[in-house]
Amino acid sequence: MSENAYTRARSKRTPREKRDERTDESETTGDALTCPECAGNVVTDDEHGETVCEECGLVITADSVDRGPEWRAFDSREKDQKSRVGAPTTNTMHDKGLSTNIDWRDKDAYGNSLGTRQRQKMQRLRKWNERFRTRDSKERNLKQALGEIDRMASALGLPDNVRETASVIYRRALSEDLLPGRSIEGVSTACTYAAARMAGVPRSLDEISEVSRVEKSEVARTYRYVSRELSLEVKPADPEQYVPRFASELELSDESKMRARQLLQNAKEQGVHSGKSPVGLAAAAVYAASLLTNEKTTQAAVSEVADISEVTIRNRYHELLEAEEQLLV
Repeated sequence: MSENAYTRARSKRTPREKRDERTDESETTGDALTCPECAGNVVTDDEHGETVCEECGLVITADSVDRGPEWRAFDSREKDQKSRVGAPTTNTMHDKGLSTNIDWRDKDAYGNSLGTRQRQKMQRLRKWNERFRTRDSKERNLKQALGEIDRMASALGLPDNVRETASVIYRRALSEDLLPGRSIEGVSTACTYAAARMAGVPRSLDEISEVSRVEKSEVARTYRYVSRELSLEVKPADPEQYVPRFASELELSDESKMRARQLLQNAKEQGVHSGKSPVGLAAAAVYAASLLTNEKTTQAAVSEVADISEVTIRNRYHELLEAEEQLLV
């Protein structure tokens, strides 16, 4: 074939054939930074996780894996401070998760059981690792308290941010010497109670005392002391914050939840909530809303969920309805 005929044949190729040929040429030459559409220069956009062409803007690859850290640094000093390896640091562990953990199971990486000498060796390593992790009484105190916070938060169904906040509060109390004369369990329970209220997922003192190892009176006394000494900004508990949990446990609809919130808002406008227990008001609102939306539930069921007496529910129930009637008038 002559040179002119070869040139005419190449000019009659479709755009797809031209693009495939350019791709094949780039693969054979080892040049992977070429756009398959216009043969332009290809750059990587790390911020958006894309590989794009500078000439035509074609997105070649998307959703690439970001293998960098999850934090940002704006100077070399900050980068050195944040640079680390392993799992993220957390205040819920006394050493912030930076130490080594040796599994209690005597198995290797393949799941096979260790021999007798290896088991003895691992037992010695666990013992010394535990001694190194808690070097003084302060760390032992912190380890026991954070374990209590984690146990109570799990029993109460509190989220991770509450556990983190409770751990920070306890660390502050320990650093400011607020623990002498008070039990570790009492202070850790008070920190959990305060953190739950600060996070907007409050639990009543009765619920807290049920999972705690100390009495309700000690929890209340320690909470007031810690809150005052650390100047914690804990707002009064809002009855509306209890409504979703009570309604969910009673399997009520969203309409009943909205109706209960409306009853509580009317009570606030009339000043009925002043001096009343937020748990009792929330339970009464849920009970009243269930009747108004024809999702009838019993006072005994609400009493069991909210852990208050039926007499309290009846009293608050009538007050909520009277407050709503006054607004309508």
